[in-house]
Formats: sequence, C-alpha cells, structure tokens
Amino acid sequence: MSANTTHLSVGSRRRWLQTCSSGFGMLALSSMQRQATAAATVPVVNPKAKSVILCYMSGGVSHVDSFDPKPQLVKDHGKSMPVKVERTQFNNNGKIFGSPFAFKPYGESGLEISEIFPELGSCADHLAVVRSATTNVNEHAQGNFAIHTGFPFLGHPSAGAWISYGLGAANENLPSYVVLQSGGAVPPHGGVGLFSSGYLPAQHQASILQADKPDAVPNIRPAQTLAMQRQRLDFVRQIDSQFADSAQNRQVDAAIENYETAFRMQSAVPELCDISDETAATMNLYGIDSADQALAAYGRQALLARKLVEQGVRFIELSCITRGIGAGGAANPWDQHGDLEKGHRAMAEQVDRPIAALIKDLEARGLLDETLIVFTGEFGRTPFSQGAGGRDHNPFGFSLWLAGGGIRGGTAYGATDELGYRAVEKPCTIYDVWATVLHQLGIDHENLTFRSGGRDFRLTDVHGNVLNEIIG
Repeated sequence: MSANTTHLSVGSRRRWLQTCSSGFGMLALSSMQRQATAAATVPVVNPKAKSVILCYMSGGVSHVDSFDPKPQLVKDHGKSMPVKVERTQFNNNGKIFGSPFAFKPYGESGLEISEIFPELGSCADHLAVVRSATTNVNEHAQGNFAIHTGFPFLGHPSAGAWISYGLGAANENLPSYVVLQSGGAVPPHGGVGLFSSGYLPAQHQASILQADKPDAVPNIRPAQTLAMQRQRLDFVRQIDSQFADSAQNRQVDAAIENYETAFRMQSAVPELCDISDETAATMNLYGIDSADQALAAYGRQALLARKLVEQGVRFIELSCITRGIGAGGAANPWDQHGDLEKGHRAMAEQVDRPIAALIKDLEARGLLDETLIVFTGEFGRTPFSQGAGGRDHNPFGFSLWLAGGGIRGGTAYGATDELGYRAVEKPCTIYDVWATVLHQLGIDHENLTFRSGGRDFRLTDVHGNVLNEIIG
C-alpha cells in the first residue's frame, strides 16, 4: 500500500482495495471485512467505555492494608480471633494483626485509603472501591484463572479474549488484547493459559509485549524483505484457505488472521514502544526516570497502556514485578506470607505512582471517560497473622476498584465485617465485576456467548449482576 493510501477514509480504502484483484489488496480487504464481522457478534448498546486496562496485583493484596480500613484490628491487635477461623493455605494462624499502615480520607469524597497509596489517594474521587469482593478459591493458580476467566481451571477464554471477541479489533495493525511485561515480570501462577482465547477463535488470545526490550515481541523485526514475506503469506493463505474450506475449521481461519496481524505488527509495535517522543514531564509523571528500577519498569508499562488505548486496543493487562519479599516470588509478587509491612510497602511504591499517572494522563487527554481501569488481585489476606508478620490468603472478603469508563468515582461499595474477615454487606463476585465491565462496554453479559462442546459458554458463566450503584 502506498503512503498516500494511509490517509484515505475507511470507505475509500475499501474501494481502493477492491481494485486489487490479488495479493495484499484482497488480503487486507478480507481482513477488514472479518474485523467488521467480529465487531457484530453481539449487540453493543450505549457504550461508555471503549477499552479496559487491568492492573493485576498477582499474589493477593491485603485489603485491610490498602483500601478497607479496620480500626478494630488495630484496637484488638494481638488478641485471639473472636469468630471461627476457616482453614487457610498454610494453616499457621496467629493472633489479630492490626494494619501497620495509617489510613486517611482523600479528595472531596473522603474515601479512606492506606498511606502506602498516596498517589492513588490523590485520584480518590475517580475510584469506586468494591470492599465486598469474594471468591470460591484460596490458591494462586485457581484464583488467577477464576479472576481472568470466571473458571478456576485451564481451558476457558480470558476476559480480554471475550472482550476482543465481542467488540472486534479497532486497529487492524495491532492485536486487540495485549499483556504488558517489563523488569523481568512473568505471568502469574497458571502461566500464559491465563491469557488464552480458550475455545474462542485464536486471534482473540493475548499478545505479550516486553515493554523494556529492544524487540517487544520476539522476532518482530523482519529477517526478509516485506515483498518476500508477502509472497510467503500469500502462498500460506492459499494453502490454508483450501484446507479450511474442506475441513470447515474456524481455527485455521484464525491462524490465517494471526499471520496477517503479525505481518502488520512489524511496523506498528516498534513505533508504539518507542517513547522517545514523550516529554520529560510525562516520563517523570510515570516514574520512568526513577532510580527505582521496578518503579521505572512498571511506569513504562503504564505509559504504553495509555498509548495502546490511543491506538484502539481493547484490553490491556499490566504485570507486577517481584520484590522478593515475604514469599512474594516472580509469579505472585504481592504474596507476603511474611514481612508484610516491608513487602506491601515496596510493592505499593512500585505501582502507586504509575497507576495514578495513568489515570491523570488519560483524564488530561480526554480518554478516561472511555477507558475503564480495573485494579484487583486474586483474593485478599487474613486479618490475623501468619507467623510473626505476614498474612495468609483470604477469599471471604477483599477489595478491588474500578475507575473511568462511566464509573462513579469517590464511592465505596459493600463492606466486610469489623475485622475485615468476611464480606457482610453487598457481597459480590468476579462475575459481577465482569458483568459491570461488559455493561460499560455496551454489552449485556448474558448475550456474549460462544457455543463449545454443545453448551453456550460466557465470561460470567451462569452468574453475574451489574453493580449499578458504582455506575455514574
């Protein structure tokens, strides 16, 4: 395609492509037609958001040390729990553990947030904190799958894949679902299956971008000329299309689409990951110039998330970097079974400034209203200690928050008991959260289905209620 064609309207581009009887023209036209078809798989009604950014706090953030203040814990510190304690992951349960962090109200809303999140505190009036989240699982891999897919085991599509499937691609040169990594970040326990398309067509699975590597995607820089690559792809498409027509296998069509996306990504991804044109003020805002390497690395992810939103990518997930404290390993950095005060302070320092910067930057650019940010881990942590200074996993009540995308900021939804052990007011599940996310994207979660093995599956399984109270 010549440089002049890049400025044509979509309609003009389609007419231009139709004049090309073979080769790239027809391939690109069929790609655009498939994208239009993908966007029409489910009715989209009155969408508030166009993109979702998932800030995933793998390992389990302690809600009673972050977004759910519990003065009673401090008052009863060192006492025995007054209620029955359920079996925990390691069953090394101690006394009530008052938070070592002070909470204070922020913003006009007076939303109370821990001292370890001062920058997010400055964004309090944008946050809707859900303090009554629950999950049925208490182990990392199962918890990660449950949050990402709605099911606690391998084989189901991730929320990002569902959203890609429901809305289709908005940018033909980039995947619609991207996972960002940097600073040595790795997938949470459960592995890359957390980002799978499952039984959905394969083009909806995530592409992992290494935000701080010379090649964000391995082998993204072509070893051959574009013309030679085009010839090879044309040949592969011809053979695969003949097989797809005879086999009636939609995964072959998906593979063809993935070849084409990869071909177009060769120029789009390096350009996207180049942040040399960002201002010094922007780099400082995100902390990319920080001497703290983990903070700088996460800041780069947050900045690239903004750039991906600008390019129309539907779903972006950010990945935390381990500090190696209190059992928090590479796959579960927030997992402080010991030394929680030091570990949570360090992890919060890593993500607080970049995520707050992302909120402020999106708002300044007029993009926050159409971008929905979700901050969550796989479960919370116990109000009693594990060993001397850690907390075990707690699935019975924890906190997460949403911001942007038509969400009513400065609000707290639901509550745990006075010790933060169980959700007692408006308990909700990840199904309710994803139902709300889909609602803000203009999709009725009950209508976004895919038939596999004789059953219609959906992200919210047979559950889910929109959390209308946090919608603006």
